[in-house]
Amino acid sequence: MTSPVVERRTPRLLLRGFVHDDRSAFAAMNADPAVMEHYPAPLSRDQSDAFVDRVRATWAEHGYGLWAVERHDTATFIGYVGLWPVPADVPVRARRDPCAEVGWRLAAAHWGNGFATEAAAQALQLARTLGLSEVVSFTAATNDRSQAVMRRLGMTHDPRDDFDHPAIPPGHVLRRHVLYRWMPQPGSGPATPAPWTPAPPA
Repeated sequence: MTSPVVERRTPRLLLRGFVHDDRSAFAAMNADPAVMEHYPAPLSRDQSDAFVDRVRATWAEHGYGLWAVERHDTATFIGYVGLWPVPADVPVRARRDPCAEVGWRLAAAHWGNGFATEAAAQALQLARTLGLSEVVSFTAATNDRSQAVMRRLGMTHDPRDDFDHPAIPPGHVLRRHVLYRWMPQPGSGPATPAPWTPAPPA
């Protein structure tokens, strides 16, 4: 059976479908409090495995989904990046359908190298190929790191698009979310994402 996953390669990364051997590393990543800081809670092994199953089903249903990200230099699985259907309960103002979310989650050991931006640029290019009208990305307002990736991808932010996430209870520090947009029109970015530079030593 032919895999529905559209693989991509970048100078440093292989973007591919999830395989069985990824599950343990993915579960460890999803249980890491640092990685899950801006999510309501870490995931159990069962929850992490169910997520992988949903990823596979999403590729089959939509023709897009989340890639497993592997480094060329070490052949190491480091997380996911890709497109995802926007949940029905997320209030995207003046939404332009068909619309998808671009997102990423990488193991903490691989942060600070520009991998999320490098891989997510491929997701935006796939969105253009698929003829999507709009790509959005959203995260907790406290998540400065992910917002920096959104800006490097050429996504734009209008404070009127920010919202309280309906799945997070009132008063929770993560409830307020910011939303960024990208319009995959001919000539729109990111032909080349904004250059990544390493953060200065702490």
